[in-house]
Amino acid sequence: MTRRLAEVAKKVGVSEATVSRVLNEKPGVSEATRAAVLTALDVLGYERPTQLRGERARLIGLVLPELGNPIFPAFAEAVGGALAGQGFTPVLCTQTAGGVSEADYVDLLLEQHVSGVVFFGGLYAQGDAPHDHYQRLAERSLPTVLLNAAIEHLDFPRVSCDDAVAVEQAFGHLRQLGHTKIGLVLGPLDHMPSQRKLAAARAVVAKLGLELPDEHVERALFSLEGGQAATTRLLRQGVTGVVCASDPLALGAVRAVRRAGLSVPDDVSVVGYDDSSFMMCTDPPLTTVRQPIEAMGRAVVDLLVGEIAGVRVTHDELLFEPELVVRGSTAPARERG
Repeated sequence: MTRRLAEVAKKVGVSEATVSRVLNEKPGVSEATRAAVLTALDVLGYERPTQLRGERARLIGLVLPELGNPIFPAFAEAVGGALAGQGFTPVLCTQTAGGVSEADYVDLLLEQHVSGVVFFGGLYAQGDAPHDHYQRLAERSLPTVLLNAAIEHLDFPRVSCDDAVAVEQAFGHLRQLGHTKIGLVLGPLDHMPSQRKLAAARAVVAKLGLELPDEHVERALFSLEGGQAATTRLLRQGVTGVVCASDPLALGAVRAVRRAGLSVPDDVSVVGYDDSSFMMCTDPPLTTVRQPIEAMGRAVVDLLVGEIAGVRVTHDELLFEPELVVRGSTAPARERG
């Protein structure tokens, strides 16, 4: 007990006597200090006293599918900073292969009495994945916000970048450059954002008087290696432009073009999606469709804090407009022999 008091007191910057007063529900402690002490208990992994366990900590779980794709740390930084400004402590929960699963993290966060959870791309976006842990969050009425497209039956606030507009911008850009054979690299079949992108691509190519045959659509894991393998198959179909559903996929596409003895952008143009960190520093700098990270992050926090405060917030999906960022990986089309 003495060690616990000392660690919590040091973490909060108060005396051990103050920590003891909070744990024993004694008067004479401000609400802000009381909240800070309870949060410190949770962060340090100590159990709350029985009489305090029913209260939610001012902790917010940020559940990420990975850290390898720079877009997820960028979103976590934007959301975490905004939450800290509201007096909440973000807790980063990152999945790893063979490690703690998304469902495990939900159980852990519920045990810690967190005030809310934000998911940054996860199983909610995959139609064939298990979704029972989301049901547990709903049954507990725990404020939860989902970032980017989710399957339809999950009734949580959602903040998304408009996948249809993103595809329209990418295909429209390549068409203006004279490309008529354009390939599309997407995520898995049951991935909702990829389904939206494919539907939008079919609509936009019809509007542009082009075709998008099935052999010009490839599926891949969201990785550089996945993008390389998918683009290698597209090159055999003679495409001169490749639109990818993420920046790592696009970097894999660039590698595939080079391994085929071709050049980006002279022989094949490549467009990514996200505009994650350092895409202007790649060789060539990547043309991509930018997600408005800061604006989306603020919307996530506004919705979450509103739900925590008991304010009725919209559960309709908020769609944010992406922005085409033209760099060096796209150029006018030329016929390939």
